[in-house]
Amino acid sequence: MSGATHGTAPGPRLYDRAAELAAVARLSDPTGTGGGGILFVTGGPGEGRSALLARAAGDFPGAAHRVAAPGHRVPWSGARALFAALAPGAPDVRRALRTARGEDGVAAAVSGLLGDLPVLLCLDDLHLWDAHSRAALTAAWRRGPLPGRPGPRWLVSAARHHRLPGVPGAETVRLGRLGPDGARALLGDLCAPPPAAPVVRRLVEEAAGHPGVLVAAVRRLGAARLAGAAPLPEPPVDGAVLTEVYGGFLEHLPADSRRLLTVVALAGRTGRAAARPGGVAVDAVLDGARATRTPVEPLDGLVADGLLRRADGLLRFEDPFLGRAVLAAAPASPHHRARRAGAARTASALARGERHRADRLGPPAAVRALAPVVRGRSHLVRGLAALADGPVMDAHEALLRAAELLRGRAPAEASDARFLAMEAAWAGGDVDACLAALGLGGDAGGTERDFLDGLAAALTLRFDAARPSLARVVARDGAEDDPRLLLRAGSAALVLGDTAAAARVHARALARARAEHRTALLPRALEHLAYAELRDGRYSRAARTAREGLRAAERTGQRNVAAHQHAVLALVASVTGDGEAVAEHAGLALDTARTHGLAQAATLAEWALARDERGRGPAAQAAARLAPLVHAGPRGGHFALRMLVVPCFVEAAVAAGRTAEARSAAGEYAVWAAYGVDGAAPALLARCRALLARSEGGGEDGEAAYWFGEAVRRHDGCGNDFERARTLLAYGTWLRLRRRPGAARGPLRDALVTFERAAADGWADHARSELRATGGAGGGAADPAAWGLLTPQQQRIARLAAQGATNREIAGRLTLSPRTVDHHLRGVFARLGIRSRVELPGMVGAGLPAQAGGTEAKGLVSSRARRSAGPS
Repeated sequence: MSGATHGTAPGPRLYDRAAELAAVARLSDPTGTGGGGILFVTGGPGEGRSALLARAAGDFPGAAHRVAAPGHRVPWSGARALFAALAPGAPDVRRALRTARGEDGVAAAVSGLLGDLPVLLCLDDLHLWDAHSRAALTAAWRRGPLPGRPGPRWLVSAARHHRLPGVPGAETVRLGRLGPDGARALLGDLCAPPPAAPVVRRLVEEAAGHPGVLVAAVRRLGAARLAGAAPLPEPPVDGAVLTEVYGGFLEHLPADSRRLLTVVALAGRTGRAAARPGGVAVDAVLDGARATRTPVEPLDGLVADGLLRRADGLLRFEDPFLGRAVLAAAPASPHHRARRAGAARTASALARGERHRADRLGPPAAVRALAPVVRGRSHLVRGLAALADGPVMDAHEALLRAAELLRGRAPAEASDARFLAMEAAWAGGDVDACLAALGLGGDAGGTERDFLDGLAAALTLRFDAARPSLARVVARDGAEDDPRLLLRAGSAALVLGDTAAAARVHARALARARAEHRTALLPRALEHLAYAELRDGRYSRAARTAREGLRAAERTGQRNVAAHQHAVLALVASVTGDGEAVAEHAGLALDTARTHGLAQAATLAEWALARDERGRGPAAQAAARLAPLVHAGPRGGHFALRMLVVPCFVEAAVAAGRTAEARSAAGEYAVWAAYGVDGAAPALLARCRALLARSEGGGEDGEAAYWFGEAVRRHDGCGNDFERARTLLAYGTWLRLRRRPGAARGPLRDALVTFERAAADGWADHARSELRATGGAGGGAADPAAWGLLTPQQQRIARLAAQGATNREIAGRLTLSPRTVDHHLRGVFARLGIRSRVELPGMVGAGLPAQAGGTEAKGLVSSRARRSAGPS
């Protein structure tokens, strides 16, 4: 409900709330300056949060709007309820909601509707508002009132366990229980005539100062019992009273949290060894949860939220009424009674140490009591949570179970569960688990049938059978607008080796996810797109997408997606030669991958580390790191990445003298290349054969020369300039070693230019070193025409460096970082064909332009000289 008052109706009478009312008075003070004050009020169920808001609204000297949590928690429902309360029935609500999503946020929209009058906005039950609205409100609170506007006062209530947003200047009050005098005064307000004295004493004692419990108990007793003419029920505060007070709170808790609270409550009520004066033994609760198939993951959250207290190996309810309410709130159907009885027997058996009996006392009735669709959706939610931030094979099991339960009952959800179960198994590197998920689609038809059959054929290396089915998926789903179907089509394109189509389809999936505000799906869409761009050799675009995906994953708590994006960024950094970035991103990826079983992310991260090591020279270390990745089995690399790693391993292994292992890996790679699902494979296979032939002494016009030529020729038709440059570098190095420096310079120059264009500094240094060794441009011959290849920024830096300015002095003059200056200087050296800054003055002296910026450089040098000379 929403409504507006204007201070004419007094609010309800409150007791023992002096501190809270003082905080409200400070918020409502019309003489206060600055405006836009915020007061958060927290408390448990029935402790008077809504009553305090009503009192504040009634006492406020201006207009006061009260907005309850919306009944339907769809995105932006809270913001819609707020705007509807401010402008009831007005067509401005839609426009205001659009404004709230824009740059100005909720603050601008609210200010536009309120005008300049002093206004109090009372928002009840913040914890029940949808996440979008809470985020928009938090942004508005942190931003404060708009310039020139007083801004509304905000009085916001939330459950005690809700984590309030950090807002500078906000005040928080926490409602507590009433004292005996306050409880008696409340009873006097509730009852006319006043209850009999013995009844008052008993109710005050039983309610323990809880105002909501007191009100509910009085409502259920009736006049005769209150007057003492009829005996009170035993106990006066029974399950019905507690259900009335706590029932709504419990309904809004996640199902797994409610189930775990029930296990704790049952163990405390039935156990002898488990239930102690300080609480229930944690081990007994965990055993009871396992026996009743209750997830224990919510336990830490329940303790952190203050619903349970854990100390000295014991658990107890922070609010004893909550424990009793948990037991009382369970439905009373025969199935639920059987479930509760079974859970109680299990808890009791565990408390007596009879674990073997407890295993047989699990509650099958609890499982049978729920409809299959309900159970399926519960598993689907649990699987999604684990897929985002948990062990992926746990996610696979939950999603597999969801697909089984939903099959034939909720086809669309069953289809999603199958695809997500396959994705979880794929991330975990388990082919058999992937096939198990695909095998649940017996009732699927049309495009989904093609996807299931095609992917199953590909996973069993029957690519002739897989190709037509997956091609139809790409053609059909790639034309859809549903982002889920687009992700499926993009995955099919990747399996076919059509990386360009995969990037295109995944880009469409991302666009649709954004247009539909699919916040939870957005990180996955960005993950798929970043990987497709990486496979297509678009490294800079992959890095940009991965960085955006990393931010989206961190915002939504999807650590598994974040790990994959870190792995992509590590691989891109291994191309550019940024060793620090490789180590940082690979380390972050592996931290999560190792604990959550992310075989795909772990393989990508290890590959990135090895490529970085190979780019910097130590072939033996790179070969040792890559060797496990190219082997099959539980200790090997990811099944879909092993063959992609082989060319890198062969290069490192040959350089490290591990020729036999390199030859074996190349033989397996030749079988893979013959399947025709990787466009770059023929060129990379030719490079592997050339490297092996070189190590075995292939002659000048022999086997090595032939395979190098084949590799270069085949690269021209398959894209991926970086891999082509690596082949050219290997070819040029071989030609130089065969004492053919003139022939070597062409491939080495082409490789150097490509590496520089890709900002692959480590690889460029390697190519530059090889080029110098041939006596070519890298050897220091000044080429005046090369100056025109420099960018204006590089020319400015080169002039200043030629005059003797240090990197730090250049950075200060051009407002850059010293690291950026160093990066530009390396590019200058490469394009001018020199080895270091010592050769720059000679280049300038050879006739290259030096006038523009020369004065700046001389000024820097002369000022440094003056500092060195000291005061005159």
